[in-house]
Amino acid sequence: MASEPKIHPSAETALLKVRSKEIAFSRFRVQVTAGPDAGASQTSDATEFVIGTAPGNQLILTDRAVSRHHCVISVTPRGFFLRDLGSKNGTTLSGFRVEAAYLLPGALLGIGQSTLRFEPLAEEIREPLGDEERYGRVLGQSAAMRRIFGALPRIAASDSTVLIEGETGTGKGLLAEAIHESSPRAGGPFVVIDCGSIPPTLIEAELFGHAKGAFTGAQAARAGAFEAARGGTVLLDEMGELPLDMQPKLLRVLEERQIRRIGTIEPTKLDIRVIATTNRDLRQEVNRGNFRSDLYYRLNIVRLRVPALRERPDDIALLTAHFYRQLAQGQDQSPPGELLEAFMRQDWPGNVRELRGAVERAVLMIDPALFREAVMGSEGADGGAPALPAPRDDELSLSFREAKERAVARWERTFLTALVRANGGNLSRAARAARMDRSHLRELLQRHGVSATEA
Repeated sequence: MASEPKIHPSAETALLKVRSKEIAFSRFRVQVTAGPDAGASQTSDATEFVIGTAPGNQLILTDRAVSRHHCVISVTPRGFFLRDLGSKNGTTLSGFRVEAAYLLPGALLGIGQSTLRFEPLAEEIREPLGDEERYGRVLGQSAAMRRIFGALPRIAASDSTVLIEGETGTGKGLLAEAIHESSPRAGGPFVVIDCGSIPPTLIEAELFGHAKGAFTGAQAARAGAFEAARGGTVLLDEMGELPLDMQPKLLRVLEERQIRRIGTIEPTKLDIRVIATTNRDLRQEVNRGNFRSDLYYRLNIVRLRVPALRERPDDIALLTAHFYRQLAQGQDQSPPGELLEAFMRQDWPGNVRELRGAVERAVLMIDPALFREAVMGSEGADGGAPALPAPRDDELSLSFREAKERAVARWERTFLTALVRANGGNLSRAARAARMDRSHLRELLQRHGVSATEA
């Protein structure tokens, strides 16, 4: 009989440990102390531990009051992090309902009609870190990214379906492209389908193709994305946006590896690899009834989560220098120190995509005073901490997109005013300084009510 694993004496040892060639995570055990599954227990064997009634979870319960994917415990640098996955009946910690919390040894979790006890163990999970700071066009020197890079050679060499999760702007598409280019299918096509931008009435034809006359406007037969990707890879971008009525049809394709064009009965065999990306947690979407659980299981063969930029601050300087070299043609190839200092203090809700846009704006501001005033704000102009546009009270009731558009408009107005002032009000000089077409600059100035002379 195997000996019982030793319990950690304190939560301090629960932290993630980064070593030169590997990353180590503490293991933990979850035991059901009350409920239909009392006595059951499971020990973690990965950095995520999902509890629920669905197959594929690390701890599978029969409690009918528990959701398919009820909650998840993750090992993070700050400790063991519990997060409810939008479960129907919620998760409690020591009797209080919580959305997310860090766990201490002996913590009692309530889910459904069951009580679970959490205990960290004196054992570790070790995973190799990649030696390089890039994989394909994806950059990163942080442990979080090197952990992904360490796993990618094995993933790329296989033909398994891959699900890549991460917030908007984290580089999920680039990572998918890097997997394809490092795979045996690199010589084949890489076809991207944006599931969120195709009208629901057209998505079936886009994916599967159609025969001539299959519907109004189908004047000729056309191959769909799956056929076009024969011998290569299909990227299903933002998979969480796929309409519910299309999901069983896609599931059938993934299982049978064949499609039927609209208007035909003859199947076409497929030779493709599928990679899917999503900015949503599909487990939560399954709980909400927005995503089919069987499709999720079929996609979730290999799962990668790309961390948000705020979770990998070690990469900000590397990415800033990379983008600066790309964009600063003919200028000093090193980003100014004040630029790096400003960027290191920001949270980057738009992630790497937002960072690249910020570097591009900074490159356009050749004059240091212009940079400080337009990007860092009035405090930055005095040498203090950089200031970001703060949301106004009337914007807090808007959607994120609308509030962001208003903030960008305010930034543009500030930038244009400083640009014109720095160039003595001369439109032509301002356009050259900003490397912008003169007519486009004139349109922006008119839109924001900023005046400049035409000379």
